[in-house]
Amino acid sequence: VVALKSRTIEPADAVAQSLAALRWLRAQGVQQVYFKYCSTFDSTPKGNIGPVTDALLDGLSDLPGSGFTIACPAFPETGRTIFKGHLFVGDELLSDSGMRNHPLTPMTDANLVRVLQAQTKHKVGLVAYDVVAQGPAAIRKRFAALQTEGIGIAVVDAVSNDDLMHIGAALQ
Repeated sequence: VVALKSRTIEPADAVAQSLAALRWLRAQGVQQVYFKYCSTFDSTPKGNIGPVTDALLDGLSDLPGSGFTIACPAFPETGRTIFKGHLFVGDELLSDSGMRNHPLTPMTDANLVRVLQAQTKHKVGLVAYDVVAQGPAAIRKRFAALQTEGIGIAVVDAVSNDDLMHIGAALQ
């Protein structure tokens, strides 16, 4: 685990720190990388989630299965869920929650596909809840279809811990 605290720094600095951590992790033999960001997906219109995701995807481009990842900040136990690509805080859209007025990372749009698309060079798609509810095989099939369409990042709906388990199995 490498904790960077890069959430609110300039995107270029966040990318540089993340790539340095990636180089170190890879030198240790790490074969899987998980980029952790806040369950409220707090970011600014220019980053840092999108630029760091782009840099990590590029930095892992030599590995099989690279060039595709997901964005799923769901944490159902704390009321963070995603439905139709929209992030909810409890029963409220993220954009209607207190995060709307955050002094550093105001979140005025709950549509994660739209938010992330504005920050990344990759095409962003959606794995909607109707697919997630069908389980890992259906999720994997949707991942494959998105990749065929040139999607590099998929926002994945999740409203329960079971959904997260299905998503994890699909990514295995």
